[in-house]
Amino acid sequence: MIGFAASIIAGAVMSLQGVFNTQLSDKIGLYESSTFVQGTAFVFSVITMLIFGKGSFSALKEVNLLYLTGGLLGVIITITVMLGISKLNTTTAISVILVSQLICGALIDAFGLFGSEKISFNFRNYIGIALMLSGIIVFKLANR
Repeated sequence: MIGFAASIIAGAVMSLQGVFNTQLSDKIGLYESSTFVQGTAFVFSVITMLIFGKGSFSALKEVNLLYLTGGLLGVIITITVMLGISKLNTTTAISVILVSQLICGALIDAFGLFGSEKISFNFRNYIGIALMLSGIIVFKLANR
């Protein structure tokens, strides 16, 4: 239950963040807003860590180097979400982002990548993705 609630909150907050960041970038610039967003995220991450953190940075030496690229991915996410929303519209951009996330997640699960448990991907999953893609196309065509 906590996983579903957290995922619902994450989806809602990601949508809000994309719109807020895009509005900010319209005023101060794309890369300037990305820098501001990542900077404030860093400050609040440090505060959150100081209050709730129970881990240790000394364990970083035991982590696969690939997994240390999360900050870089965060910058790419921030910039590409702002570009998507500014060039499409909020609903279309976020729909495409969600389908892209689902496809990527399905591939990670199907092949057991990055230490995840391998999960079979069946015909119904393909139908579900096709329906989501169809929904985006219908939505986009209906708004022309």
